[in-house]
Amino acid sequence: LNKTLVFGVVTETLGKKKVSFVQIPSNLPRFYSIEVGNLSRLLPIEEIIRWKIADLFRNVHIVSTSLFRIIRNGDFEEVDVEDLDKNFVEEIKKKLKKRLTGRVVRLDIEGSYSEYLLKWLKKSFLLEDNNIFILNNLLDMTCLWQLVNNPIFSDQRVTPMPCVMPVSYPVHDKTKIFDTLKQQDILMHHPYNSIEIMLDLLEQAAEDNDVLAIKITIYRLAKKSRIVDALEKAALKGKHVSVLFEVKARFDEERNLENAQRLQKAGAFVVYGVAMLKTHCKLLMVVRKEDKNTVRYVHLSSGNYNEDTSKIYSDIGLLTTDETIANDVNELFNVITGNSKPYQYSRLLTAPVQMKNGLLELIRKEAKNAKKGIPSRIVIKVNSLQDKDFIDELYKASNAGVRITLIVRGICCLRPGREGLSENISVISIVGDFLEHTRIYYFHNAGEPLVYSGSADIMVRSFERRIECLFLIANPMLKQEAINILACNIKDNMNSYFVLENGNYVKETLNGEKPFSIHEHFFQVTPEEVANASLMVL
Repeated sequence: LNKTLVFGVVTETLGKKKVSFVQIPSNLPRFYSIEVGNLSRLLPIEEIIRWKIADLFRNVHIVSTSLFRIIRNGDFEEVDVEDLDKNFVEEIKKKLKKRLTGRVVRLDIEGSYSEYLLKWLKKSFLLEDNNIFILNNLLDMTCLWQLVNNPIFSDQRVTPMPCVMPVSYPVHDKTKIFDTLKQQDILMHHPYNSIEIMLDLLEQAAEDNDVLAIKITIYRLAKKSRIVDALEKAALKGKHVSVLFEVKARFDEERNLENAQRLQKAGAFVVYGVAMLKTHCKLLMVVRKEDKNTVRYVHLSSGNYNEDTSKIYSDIGLLTTDETIANDVNELFNVITGNSKPYQYSRLLTAPVQMKNGLLELIRKEAKNAKKGIPSRIVIKVNSLQDKDFIDELYKASNAGVRITLIVRGICCLRPGREGLSENISVISIVGDFLEHTRIYYFHNAGEPLVYSGSADIMVRSFERRIECLFLIANPMLKQEAINILACNIKDNMNSYFVLENGNYVKETLNGEKPFSIHEHFFQVTPEEVANASLMVL
């Protein structure tokens, strides 16, 4: 009974009560259409079953019928074994089976519940009151996807905006992707820019006879992954394909194991993660022989190699042949797929070794500049902000006079706007059509801005228990693109929520201003806008 809808039926016979369960089949549609005149009504399957449930309990008095579902703990302890190729995989498989019977961490039950049933469930599953949620609407809202795809609503679906080309790369010819990247770097901003450019690089690499090797880290994949198809093709053609699959990616463990074993059969060199750490960084390197030289084509990203989520998550991806970055990425691959020791990188900040200290030092530098009267500014866009040391350093920078803007979609443990603590800090959260997944770190650096992007949020787990990577955007034009992304986030007044000093969120109001939504604007960014973008005036 995990994440499935169940009726708890309390019956009574000769003064004794009994609890029985009727599970709603998960392989049936959640909604059924009923025609009433010219209207179509959608009826949830649970109401149909409730209507006829007495037929299952003939000659028995039914006291109550209550719908509920339990959710079991999806986490499991890290696997620590010496043989990462064999024992590690077997241990993961065992733990996936245990997840089906894990500890119950949540109970959802409908508003018209039976007190007797609730007491029985609390005792049976050892539940505390704060783990029980009484709901007066549909249980398990994932069913709403069935409504979205229902033909009844076909004329009400929003047609997605067509993707546009990156500002730095207005015309794309996939047959010339190698030539293009030797001449320029490309910054992609998804979902406004399609992931197709990166896919073209990988698929061309799988076919190209001059490509010697492909290396990649994988955390979450699409259900039908063109990335795995391309890697398999490359391996079957005899290229050296090296893949790190993070088989501890929560709820994607089984899919990652299956794809890893598929690529292993094709001849790829597969690493099943790193013991005691999650590999969360997103790295791709294509090694190609060109004349007497070897050129390395690199892709770094804040988002997963997932064609499905790239259409609805906002992320940044960098394509480059820059030798400094290529050297860094090559060394990082050696660390996570081999036995190399952590390396002092030129353009990367990596966890768990030097990322946290590197970022804290950049904050301190802004604080020192502010005290000297040098213009200073920090703007950070992340999913979550939770690390106490980082928060304390931001408070110190605020008190030093640094103006700080934090764009944090999810959990934020910092309190902005408090007198004597965080007066110079503002926090906004943007929630709209697309899930904000981009991470960008901006430090004004006395007029020579340093801008990083990558996979890491400001969390203890990111700094200490994950292999993460932030990459420096050094190319001046691409740096301006990243700065413009942050500037537009700050200007958004349609999807923004302000965080108050007490931690509450308040929706931004227009107050006569012209509506501005990043989820529309990023489809029409111009080179002139990018060139003039600045965070010092916002």
